[in-house]
Amino acid sequence: MISISNVKMSFGAQDIFDDVNFNINSRERIGLVGRNGSGKTTLFNLLNRSVLPEAGTIAVPKNYTIGYVQQHLKFTESTVLYEGCLGLRPQHIDDVWVVEKVLAGLGFTEDDMWRHPSEFSGGYQVRLNLAKVLVAEPHLLLLDEPTNYLDIISIRWLVSFLRKWQNELMIITHDRNFMDSVTTHTMIIHRKKARKIAGDTSKLYEQIAKEEEIHEKTRMNDEKKRKETEQFISRFRAKARLAGMVQSRVKALEKKEKLEKLERIETLEFSFNASPFYAKKIMEVKNISFGYKEDHLLIHGLSISIAKDDRICVIGKNGRGKSTLLKLLCGELTPSAGSLYGHPEIAFGYFGQTNIERLNVQRTIEEELIAADPDNNRKKARDICGSMMFQGDSALKKISVISGGERSRVLLGKILLSPVNMLLLDEPTNHLDMESCDSLLAALDSFPGASVIVTHNEMFLHELANRLIIFDDDKVFVFDGSYQEFLDQIGWRDEAQSNGSKKKASDNSVSRGDKKKLRAGIINQRSTVLKPLEKAIKENEHKIEKIEKLVHANNEKIVEASAKGLSDKIKEISLKNHQHKTDIDQFYAQLEIILVEHDKQSNYFEEQLNQLDLE
Repeated sequence: MISISNVKMSFGAQDIFDDVNFNINSRERIGLVGRNGSGKTTLFNLLNRSVLPEAGTIAVPKNYTIGYVQQHLKFTESTVLYEGCLGLRPQHIDDVWVVEKVLAGLGFTEDDMWRHPSEFSGGYQVRLNLAKVLVAEPHLLLLDEPTNYLDIISIRWLVSFLRKWQNELMIITHDRNFMDSVTTHTMIIHRKKARKIAGDTSKLYEQIAKEEEIHEKTRMNDEKKRKETEQFISRFRAKARLAGMVQSRVKALEKKEKLEKLERIETLEFSFNASPFYAKKIMEVKNISFGYKEDHLLIHGLSISIAKDDRICVIGKNGRGKSTLLKLLCGELTPSAGSLYGHPEIAFGYFGQTNIERLNVQRTIEEELIAADPDNNRKKARDICGSMMFQGDSALKKISVISGGERSRVLLGKILLSPVNMLLLDEPTNHLDMESCDSLLAALDSFPGASVIVTHNEMFLHELANRLIIFDDDKVFVFDGSYQEFLDQIGWRDEAQSNGSKKKASDNSVSRGDKKKLRAGIINQRSTVLKPLEKAIKENEHKIEKIEKLVHANNEKIVEASAKGLSDKIKEISLKNHQHKTDIDQFYAQLEIILVEHDKQSNYFEEQLNQLDLE
């Protein structure tokens, strides 16, 4: 267990953490959420010891290992496979097959394994660093936005991998679906404090909202009573016969804690400015092809008719042409074959991965937004600055000094300023926090025009897409239906091949005797995993039963003391019962966590056994 106690941290005059306290318990998989700038990455840096807290302690057990993905891309081995093997523990140095399995899951082909790491893009080099951390099997795995450099197939593989992770895990991600799929707990950095609960992000956000609503209602009620008391004191202070009553209320007012008004937390407010469009079709794409090299086409023979209210999501592996397709649609590139026809009244809102670099670094944020549309005045630009969380003087910062995430918000702001009827968005969520992603999803859902979105975020795919453009199996094709319908009817080729190869291998090479051995191995592994959980369940149940007996006995003592009029004794026993009930609640909370994990692991092994029986 890692224990974080009374940790304080600040950068200059800005406080990040103020008396942060929490524990990371055995086998907890924690999703870490909070607004951009709240300190999520800073917390990771504290845990991996790259920075030290200004105050407080972080207690880590002896020989406890913490793994995190290195951002520097420096490699010492001649091949991807050899470099990946550097992550293996000394006692597992011969488990090359484990490294091959993880690298394949993260998108490396068999040929890629023998290429030099320097031959790959930055994204794939980060994947290699991720593979080294995963095969090391650290006691605590820290993942900071792992989906940013993975494609959808690798993300789906990573979800499956992390669900089976037997040690501790903490993830930062804007992808709510990814987080909720793998975590047992959610923790938020909120108002400079940390708060952790068992459950998913929705449960945590609902709980925080409810508590803050109660806080504000209580504060307003207290404020009303305080004013009434102050008016009473002021009115009757001079009356001698009421002096005792006035003094009593003065003392009560001094003792009563004053609840502070909660500081408003700024939220991105997305609302696209829809330009009217009355025709049925906004764009016609006929048999287009394109490649940066003549002998290698990224897109071949793609045709699609885009209706005025279509929501089309573009999905597939990285490097296959998804971003290129958006550039073709908006006219930045010209197809080598085929034709594109956009309606004369089409008005694009284009958010591209390279567009961020085209911002004028000499301008301020405000100036850049005004330049997006000369008809806009300074007030309107300031309003957009505010909605993009650039309040006050922060709108006067130069583009050259702001982060990549802030530049993304500037680019979104420029799109919001202009009337559009067709959105082309290339991974718009990468630099947003989870709450901002929710706002963007709501804005896209209410946008009446057409939208074509490149995304790996499966929550967006499930919620938005009515059609898909799919890059898979070295082809690009259109699927008329939802993302779930695609998964049910077609699915991803790599996943289908993986499942098929497993079944084929089983059919061809697994004898009846081998199946018995495999079955015995699964049962032994199940026993190893489930026994400690079952023991913990019994221990918690025993503790709860023992304390409940104490509460029952104390209730009888209270009845006896009441009959004798022993008020002090009643108070003493009641205090003990209050503590007992607090302990019972804590043990029940722990029991719930263990039961959820037990059910999850039990179901996993049951699926393994069932699959073996089917083969």
